[in-house]
Amino acid sequence: MFIQTEATPNPATLKFIPGRPVLGDGTLEFRAGEETEGSPLAARLFEIDGVTGVFFGSDFISVTKGDGEWQHLKPAILGAIMEHYLSGEAVTEGEQAGSQPVVDVMGVV
Repeated sequence: MFIQTEATPNPATLKFIPGRPVLGDGTLEFRAGEETEGSPLAARLFEIDGVTGVFFGSDFISVTKGDGEWQHLKPAILGAIMEHYLSGEAVTEGEQAGSQPVVDVMGVV
């Protein structure tokens, strides 16, 4: 699986592009781990110490950090995203999980 990353205007937020659909329609924002009920991917991301926000778009995931450094957080976030897609779970309850096969190589730009 190839996951690209992009900087955003906010240095505390990084955009992750998994190369497959994230949400079918609309957007979803989570500002705390307690808000993640119904989203296995958001819950998985909030398990990473330092993650303070998660935002899903149609084809991307934005993650906001607190005090941590991206050099330490980024590998854990990439791993959580890959684990999620390998699990076959849907991004949110009620959505169909992706049916595309996952390649076992992760690339980072």
